[in-house]
Amino acid sequence: MAESDSAPTILPAGTPAPDFALHSAPGKTLRLSELRGHPVILVFYPADWSPVCGDQVALYNEILPDFREYGADLLGISVDSAWCHAAFAENRKLRFPLLADFEPKGAVARMYGAYRDQDGTSERALFVLDGDGIIRWSYCSPIAVNPGADGILNALESLPGKSAPAKAEFRGETEARP
Repeated sequence: MAESDSAPTILPAGTPAPDFALHSAPGKTLRLSELRGHPVILVFYPADWSPVCGDQVALYNEILPDFREYGADLLGISVDSAWCHAAFAENRKLRFPLLADFEPKGAVARMYGAYRDQDGTSERALFVLDGDGIIRWSYCSPIAVNPGADGILNALESLPGKSAPAKAEFRGETEARP
């Protein structure tokens, strides 16, 4: 089956972001709604350990202080397991959570229109949510292209109240409940 030349249809700006709960580490779960009240950046990417994905998350890790100046939390999401994410995050010294959209595989990516049925991974899709959980910007990059951070920073800059004091630490991670 040939890959379609048309761009995927991800959720557009103005759409309420679907809530979800995913493993942020072995034994820990994060619910998106716990982060309401400030901006959230969702970064869907195909897989840990791939060259483009590694470069993309390294860039975001490097400029994490810039995102935090806007009071924004950054969440990486792929279909890899929490254990794979833990090893990848440790290897790359990442300072933001990677969420495991592992089982049912790609369920959250599907909700956001960012699942690649043809290969079972996520698109390289970016979303900036405002403090009310509304998508204010979304973008889907070609799968082999690192989208960089300019679009994210521009979207954060355009949010109302962008000069609000930033909170220094990530919020919202909780122990998994039995």
